[in-house]
Order: sequence, then C-alpha cells, then structure tokens
Amino acid sequence: MDGEGDNSTVRRILLGTVLRKLRLKKQISAKEAGYHIRGTESKISRMETGKVSFKERDVADLLTLYGVSDSSEREQILNLVNEANTLGWWHTFNESLPSWFEAFVGLETAASIVRTYEVQYIPGLLQCREYARAVIGSNRSLSREEVERRVEVRIRRQEILDRPGAPVFWTVLDEAALRRPIGGANSMQPQLEYLIEQTQRANVTIQLLPFSVGAHAAEGGAFVLLRFAEPELADLVYLEHLTGAQYLDRPEDVEQYSRVMDRISVDALTPEDTLRALKHFAMVARR
Repeated sequence: MDGEGDNSTVRRILLGTVLRKLRLKKQISAKEAGYHIRGTESKISRMETGKVSFKERDVADLLTLYGVSDSSEREQILNLVNEANTLGWWHTFNESLPSWFEAFVGLETAASIVRTYEVQYIPGLLQCREYARAVIGSNRSLSREEVERRVEVRIRRQEILDRPGAPVFWTVLDEAALRRPIGGANSMQPQLEYLIEQTQRANVTIQLLPFSVGAHAAEGGAFVLLRFAEPELADLVYLEHLTGAQYLDRPEDVEQYSRVMDRISVDALTPEDTLRALKHFAMVARR
C-alpha cells in the first residue's frame, strides 16, 4: 500500500497548486493559459484543482508561458507529472467506487492525520469484514459480487494504518453507532471485539460520545478532517451525503469543524473509559 500510486491524488493537487501560483504571479488569465495549450479556461481550472491527469507537453508549455526557464526547476515540476499520473490501487476498483469517493480514498491514503466524528456507523477504517459486509449489503440494489468488491475496498483502505509513517487516526464515535444492530449479533459481536483490538494501536484513538452528553457541538452530523504533511496542502473537511460528497477547504470552515472536533473530544469519554465501555458492549453482545 506504500507504492508510488498511493499519493497520486496529492501529487495532482500539488502540481495544480504550483501551476496556479506561477500563473497568478505572471498575472496571466486562465483563459489565456488555456488558449496557449490548445485548451480552455475550464481545462486550466481542472488542472489547477488536481481533478484531471496531466500531459507533460501541456505542463512544459505552461512553464514556458509562465517564464520558468531554469532547467532544474522545470525538471522538478515535470517529474511531478509522472507521479501525479501514477494510478493508486483503488483505481482497479473504479467500477465499484463512485467518482466522488475515489477522490476521498486518495486523500485519505495521503493524509498524515485523520479525525472523524461518526453517528450511524463504525468508521470505515475500523470496520471488521462482517460489519462492512452488513453495511454495504443493506443496499439491496447491489449484487453479491458487487458487495464483496466494495467490502474488499473498505478492508484494503485499512492498510494505511499499518504502513510505515502511518497516519494518526482519531475518531469520536457516537453511542448510536454501537447500539444500532447492523447485521445483528453475527456482525456486531466481531465488530465490537475488533474495536477493542484497535484501541491497542499507538496511532489510533477511539472516544465514545455517550447519550448522557445530550446536545453537543456536532449535531450537524458526521464529518472527516484531513491534514497532510505537505505544507502546500490545506486541511480539508469531507462531508458525505446520499448521492455525493462535499469538500470544504476554506480556512474559516475548516477552523469551525476543528473547534467542533476539539469540543466533542472533551465531552466524550476518555480513551481509557471508552475501552471499558466497549468491553461492556461486547459482553452484552455475547449473551
């Protein structure tokens, strides 16, 4: 999971950010830049936001337009093109993944810190196979084969927690997620045991937000905060809904979600008390 393609999403964003800064520095419009590479203003926008693959010829032509003549600087930027175009492992499952979720998998894979609040379900990075199958299988429109492919993607995503330089994963888990019997005892019991195992990871923190807290700062619903090691990449908030997802990167939006995460982390049980609560839920599930 630590292959070159795992960071392709971030490399595309980085390359797009570099090109945008160079264009703005020269005060060249996106329309003019698009015309220069036989494209459109929309194409430049997609390139600068990392939403498309890059052609080396296009990038080289833009560097010339932007006045980048130093050979070492050009080489460094052009090297990013190959890295950005290297496909990640998840692209082999692209028929099973919505396009909006493919982007999230790439960003999640490249993140250095992942913080999440979950309401209805156990976070995907902490789901055991039985529970994941029950969650995905609740979509009656999927064939058995499609369910299994999506389960495989979910389990494969979890490998980031084992890789060298694994991200910090910190989740605040609403009590509702533990009490909702997804798949019944056959999935909930192994899931609770799996959560208990995950608390032993040095890079994983699980906190339970009990019903006794009452109203809390995250009443708006589940969200994911992503932070990257690359200083050029801003923190992101990922919000998922029924038919798609939304990414927030405005500093004021990210700051607000960060404050909410900090607040519910204070309101939630400590990791030690959470472990005791998980053991209690697991004991009840065994009965």
